[in-house]
Amino acid sequence: MEPKLFHIWRNTPLGRETLLQSVFFCKTVSCSLSIYIPKHTKFLMYFDNDVVQVDLDASYLTAPDTARDHAQALAEEGGVKPFFLEPKNFTASTLPDIPTHFDFMCCPRSISDLSSKIGLGYIGPRVRRIVRSARFPVLVTSPAFKTWRRIAVFFGGSTNAVKALRLGLGLQRCTQLPLEIYTQMEKDYSRPDYEKVVDEAGLRPEIEQNAENWRFFESGDFKENLYGVPHDALIVLGAYGHGLIRDFVFGSKLETIQSEISNNLMIAGPNCATGL
Repeated sequence: MEPKLFHIWRNTPLGRETLLQSVFFCKTVSCSLSIYIPKHTKFLMYFDNDVVQVDLDASYLTAPDTARDHAQALAEEGGVKPFFLEPKNFTASTLPDIPTHFDFMCCPRSISDLSSKIGLGYIGPRVRRIVRSARFPVLVTSPAFKTWRRIAVFFGGSTNAVKALRLGLGLQRCTQLPLEIYTQMEKDYSRPDYEKVVDEAGLRPEIEQNAENWRFFESGDFKENLYGVPHDALIVLGAYGHGLIRDFVFGSKLETIQSEISNNLMIAGPNCATGL
């Protein structure tokens, strides 16, 4: 079955940039696109162990008369036929329930704060909550549309880093794009420690076959080492990991990545179970 990506449409220039990224992802990964055009500034997402209320700012309700036409035109220009999601259930008259049976979700760096706050170094709390609760990975986009021609997996040895590595390998199989793995080696850990995690997960054969390179940053500041990551790569990471290294993402390293590079991020949270 074809995987599905969920997108919340905002009928503004910034919203256009984000939808262009979703369209590019769907075209590249052979994924269908489900677009939700909000009629209210709040909605609920029911996950297995959490209910997330997403509070949108008023810009998501901009020009409702042209919203669908604009979204459809952008998608079709990119070679993707969109499906428009209409909520069937409501917890309250102005509080729709949005299904969560998707394989991916696209978010700007924040979906609930004014654009003046959005930028490198900032991921909004609602996006973090969705990443933590969702069974699907979340595509967190660059502020402006940016194509990607390769895949870069950050691997820190945690349980969710293994999920991210599986996801990155799955994306590579779908797209046949070059894939590289990056590891910032932590104090008291050696390359064999990270390789052991990969071996125990049974991923070594696929890495040797499909990854162009596994690059270990054995020294140097992580911020400076990020210069070695290609600007045209989709970065795949795990969030809230527990294992060799805890909290690789949504800790100091995520904030460093956010503040230093503008690549699109694909983040797999602790409940992420989507495979490709």
